[in-house]
Amino acid sequence: MQTLMDYLSRGGELMWVLLAFSVVGVAVILDRAIIYLTYGFRPDHWLSRVLLELEAGRTGEALQMARASRHPVARVVQIFLENLKRPAKIRLDNVKREGSLALESVEKRLRILACLAHLAPLVGLLGTVQGMIIAFAKIETLAGAPKPSDLAGGIWEALLKTAFGLLVAIPCMAAYHAYSSHADKIARRMELAVTALDDTMERSAHWCRTERAPDDI
Repeated sequence: MQTLMDYLSRGGELMWVLLAFSVVGVAVILDRAIIYLTYGFRPDHWLSRVLLELEAGRTGEALQMARASRHPVARVVQIFLENLKRPAKIRLDNVKREGSLALESVEKRLRILACLAHLAPLVGLLGTVQGMIIAFAKIETLAGAPKPSDLAGGIWEALLKTAFGLLVAIPCMAAYHAYSSHADKIARRMELAVTALDDTMERSAHWCRTERAPDDI
């Protein structure tokens, strides 16, 4: 039974390139998985608790909740609450800026997975074509009619590169789409958080004006 090292040595130099691709792909997949796990909560449930604190007038407690979390949604909420006393346009600009930076952190290294998913099959195909050229060039030098065994050895070694390229590309492509979907969901939750905060603070301000109106008459 042949080992991975046997396959790599039979496949040639491009097999080592594909092996390097696989190492980078695994590293990026694990890195993103660990980062996403450190976020540690469901944004919808957490945001509901923050809004309840704000509706009860406990802005300080809501701000502490935001500062205690590493989730990008919490970062947006934190910036919003820290800029409550500033003009609405400045507050919104600050929230957009921090939201873009937080989302950039979420999407970090995802393009590497996309590149690996596209490049690995191409490198494998290049290796296969290269192997087929070498195999047929060798057959041309043989005296007499070539045997099936003369073809089989070169062909399976050539096809090995394509198979290995696909083995690298498929997990990278799957992880890229899964992580991109997760990043899109976080971006939508960030927008939802800003809208919900605006609505909550507007209702709170309206309630305060209504409560104070009889005293001003």
